[in-house]
Amino acid sequence: MSVPISPLNDYVVVVAEPAESKTKSGLFLPEAAKEKPQAATVVAVGPGKVGDDNERIKISVKVGDKVIYGGYSHTEVKIDGTNYVLVSEDNIYAVVN
Repeated sequence: MSVPISPLNDYVVVVAEPAESKTKSGLFLPEAAKEKPQAATVVAVGPGKVGDDNERIKISVKVGDKVIYGGYSHTEVKIDGTNYVLVSEDNIYAVVN
């Protein structure tokens, strides 16, 4: 997948998985009530942030990883009809195995 966006520093670009809009009991949830954090697939990573010693700190996730990130700690952008999410590596909680 060619991604038309290149993240800087410790930012990661992900494509979020659609959140469930209906509970197991059949109730529909408004957008504001959907659970956070969210799952997504990494499609691009930045070079890493610069440490105190002026060396780049490598990002610990890679393209193709499925991750869990904070629901309110991101920026959403739409490019060429695709919704991308930019999230700092600090706000990625886990990699799904």
